[in-house]
Amino acid sequence: MDFFLKTSGTWINVATVLLGTFLGMVLGGRIPERMNHTLMQVLAVTTLYIAIDMGTSLNGLKIGILPGIIAALVCLALGAVMGELLQLEEKLGNLGETLKQKFKGKGRFTEGFVTASLLFCIGPMTVIGSLQNGLQLDPNTLILKATLDGIAAVALTGVYGIGVGFSAIVVLIVQGILSLAAGGLASSLPNPATDPSVLLITGTGGLMITGISFNLLFGSFDSPHRVRVGSFLPALLLAPLLVALMSVLK
Repeated sequence: MDFFLKTSGTWINVATVLLGTFLGMVLGGRIPERMNHTLMQVLAVTTLYIAIDMGTSLNGLKIGILPGIIAALVCLALGAVMGELLQLEEKLGNLGETLKQKFKGKGRFTEGFVTASLLFCIGPMTVIGSLQNGLQLDPNTLILKATLDGIAAVALTGVYGIGVGFSAIVVLIVQGILSLAAGGLASSLPNPATDPSVLLITGTGGLMITGISFNLLFGSFDSPHRVRVGSFLPALLLAPLLVALMSVLK
């Protein structure tokens, strides 16, 4: 029972993604392609707004001698190098292709899986909501996130197909691990409103989500103009390390 209480928000999030995918599949064939395209634009500009809002956490932030935006740039640059060396974007794509073949998916299955996985798992609501659920048994933040993800899943599925639903696996793994690991972080849980590490992670995540919004508008999976957001993922791990390093060098 304790396990389910600590991960209740994650299970709700998984359910809304699956429900959104189901509705997208049911409605997808009945919605004209032009309307699907317009709905994707709505999702893209909403995602861009969320990204900009997250990016404002860098305003006035100082990480040692570095302004917040420069610190985020350093994290993204180093993270992108690490991500390219580890071929994270390709590995996400390969995972999508494996699922596509295993479950006989069609069309833009892999693109939908990768796009939805990144969109649903990057951002402060994922981290803070999971920690709140695991530590305080409070799923409210993840329930709000689940509602947003469910609505996004409907629009994404209309364009990419059932691959969006398989992102629920990534949501379950990422948020589930964070929620269950939260007990070990009880004594060091930062205040999201003031902690430099959280602010830098939030701002860096906002810049990454900007890339997702551009991809929703312009970047098919094999497009040379696609922003390789998957390769940026190490930046989220580098952000608290940079804060710790700069505090030592201060």
